[in-house]
Amino acid sequence: MMQDKFLNGKSIVVTGGGAGIGWGIVQACCAAGARVVFCQRSNGEDRAQALRAQGHDVTFMPCDISSIESLKAFAEAAKDHLTTVDGLINNAGVTIEGDFLEFSIADADRLWNTNVRSMFLLTQWLAPVMPRGAAIVNVSSNHGTSSVAGYEMYAATKGAISAMTRAMAWSLGKRGIRANTLSPGLTRTEAVQGVIDRSPSLETGFNAMHADGGFATIEEIGAIAAFLVSERASAMTGAELLADHGMAAQLCRDDDLK
Repeated sequence: MMQDKFLNGKSIVVTGGGAGIGWGIVQACCAAGARVVFCQRSNGEDRAQALRAQGHDVTFMPCDISSIESLKAFAEAAKDHLTTVDGLINNAGVTIEGDFLEFSIADADRLWNTNVRSMFLLTQWLAPVMPRGAAIVNVSSNHGTSSVAGYEMYAATKGAISAMTRAMAWSLGKRGIRANTLSPGLTRTEAVQGVIDRSPSLETGFNAMHADGGFATIEEIGAIAAFLVSERASAMTGAELLADHGMAAQLCRDDDLK
């Protein structure tokens, strides 16, 4: 059976595409026929070569998105390489947690600059080369609406992403560009799997946090991101799509509120 090439002929930019959820997104966009440029701080070329060996048009560019200079260089290189950007998936980000009263200004700045400022700036720089019908997907987290102690600043950045995207949908809607938020929860990335491998008993606890007894894979989140950036989601803009196997919904159970 032939794969569904619903992104055939489209040029997609993905940040943080060399690992974790971003790697799932890059693979999903390639499988759908897109031409993909992705960045990562390091270790992305081997994965790009593996996809090219399968016949995909994919380019890796190193970038530290927390650095304005590095991010600007990536934006310029991506524009030069692609000419037109049909989709931008702002996925890269960091997670830092710690005691609220002891949380450092340096960590707060790193979270803000990496998770929020990078999305704002890269979108601002690439939007002028995005045609009508193009789409932006900003990857947030279920922490943006349902968080826990120790994640105050992380949750704040994720809530900011959702708020920024809602406004962005109207600012860029005048250009015919859509903008949506994708909010995953716990996802089976290489890092999460490594934690489970070291402490196998955690798997049962992680599964129990989800309505259907299992948590998301990078392939699942990648497929949703590819859908949102495609014309199949043409009626969606300013929306937030929660993709966490019901993890956040657990907070609404009656027995949790008693």
